[in-house]
Amino acid sequence: MSDLNYKLSWGLVHLGYNVTDNYACCNQSTHEYIKETWEHEDPVPSEAIILKAYEDWVEAEKKIQYQRDRQYPEIGEQLDMLFHDMTAGKGSKDGEWYKAVAKVKADNPKPE
Repeated sequence: MSDLNYKLSWGLVHLGYNVTDNYACCNQSTHEYIKETWEHEDPVPSEAIILKAYEDWVEAEKKIQYQRDRQYPEIGEQLDMLFHDMTAGKGSKDGEWYKAVAKVKADNPKPE
């Protein structure tokens, strides 16, 4: 799939169009092909609008990627860590639970 095809496909998806069976999903897709096969009552978005939607989608994905990357220990494991920390009398930042959660957050910071 060409880079333009990929951008047109995801741009249309970000604009709310289902492209599963037509439009930019064709390997040889161009904006001309999209115009020729358009099946909606609303006007065909311009290539610039579709590509801008793709760029907006990429930026939105970057902003939430950190959430997908943050893989905390399972809740049962976290509760076990807390129990052992409390039993050992460890303070809030000395405990294994705090260290585990802090590491995940440090490794995957929230973008500004």
